[in-house]
Amino acid sequence: MGKQLWNKGFDPDQNIERFTVGDDRRLDLQLARYDVQGSMAHIRMLRSIGLLEQEELDQLLPALEDILAQVERGEFVIEAGVEDVHSQVELLLTQRLGDVGKKIHSGRSRNDQVLVDLKLFFRDQLKEIAAAVGDLFDRLLELSEKYRATLMPGYTHLQVAMPSSFGLWFGAYAESLSDDMFQLLAAYHVADQNPLGSAAGYGSSFPLDREMTTELLGFARPHYNVVAAQMSRGKTEKAVAVAIAAIASTLGHMAMDVCMWMCSNFGFVSFPDNLTTGSSIMPHKKNPDVFEIMRGKCNRLQALPNEIALLTANLPLGYNRDLQLMKDILFPASGQLIDCLEMATFMLGHIRVRENILDDPKYDYIFTVEDVNRLVLSGVPFRDAYRQVGEAVQRGDYTPCREVRHSHVGSIGNPANDRIRAKMQALLRELGHGE
Repeated sequence: MGKQLWNKGFDPDQNIERFTVGDDRRLDLQLARYDVQGSMAHIRMLRSIGLLEQEELDQLLPALEDILAQVERGEFVIEAGVEDVHSQVELLLTQRLGDVGKKIHSGRSRNDQVLVDLKLFFRDQLKEIAAAVGDLFDRLLELSEKYRATLMPGYTHLQVAMPSSFGLWFGAYAESLSDDMFQLLAAYHVADQNPLGSAAGYGSSFPLDREMTTELLGFARPHYNVVAAQMSRGKTEKAVAVAIAAIASTLGHMAMDVCMWMCSNFGFVSFPDNLTTGSSIMPHKKNPDVFEIMRGKCNRLQALPNEIALLTANLPLGYNRDLQLMKDILFPASGQLIDCLEMATFMLGHIRVRENILDDPKYDYIFTVEDVNRLVLSGVPFRDAYRQVGEAVQRGDYTPCREVRHSHVGSIGNPANDRIRAKMQALLRELGHGE
């Protein structure tokens, strides 16, 4: 006889089971600790409303704690023939405790059970991503301060435009990550709502205490409407995907910049030889393979919201098995993003920045705006100053002053890194991270 929670006395065709279960047994291992935690909260609540006796609770809680310890040791497995993590946990309980183990599912459906597991899982994943973002943010601000006076060309249309600085460049990606954290925090708030008690999406005739399980599981609030709770499957995943994609966009953009700045036509930054790769035919090559792979992975991660949107776009109200496929899409994504964030933090710890780039005569025209502004400050109308400098450029006798005086908030001389740090710290505190 099969070991499914829904088993009614017959086994499904093996082809049906293979096709519908897919890779769930492997993916569900990541949910095991959360499934046990959800069950522990649920049975405490069942005891409080009289659906379990105290002696039954006293048997179930230690058994679940043993399973949780097994999970933490990496010894928990989903046996062959067992459909998913929920079935495996209940099977272990019934093997150990008999009929008492069968009582834990009262007032609960596998629908709200998996929703609880997923929301707890996503909360932890988002916190791990936030910690990795915070580390990269710190590295970027450290470099911004170190190189705040080191000038580099700024570009528009990939043409030399105006003076910039490595302080601005590093700091720009730091602040961009803080903006991405707003998306991550929004996803966290969506996930931080308790669906337990919504059952199959339409509630239960048992007098479930949903406030109690909300408190026991550390959720900010219940997902109040039971139908809305079920509808959050897909909505939560999309919110998480949007956050991951936002961070990946920033990181992928930065990786592209590094690849470009390492190019010999620019030569703005470099890395130790052992952090680059070579060519099988060209002995001089030092390739930015790490940042190219990072760029590629981040581009793939940006497809996540679209994948989930297409998967859920035309589903009818209530649970549909299509939703199971989101695990394949989203579960690996947070690990891939964290890997990219940690690698970026490591690599930037070894970056070498070239000094005095703007001393090269090919960057003379980068100072035209500075000279226009200097004339304006001396009383020349802007359009006249613009024409004077432009005519000098056309005649070929323009000579730059090469003095850069930017003092407003967020400029070369005042990058406002303290304010950027304060913004990020406030966001991290909302996610439970310290200073």
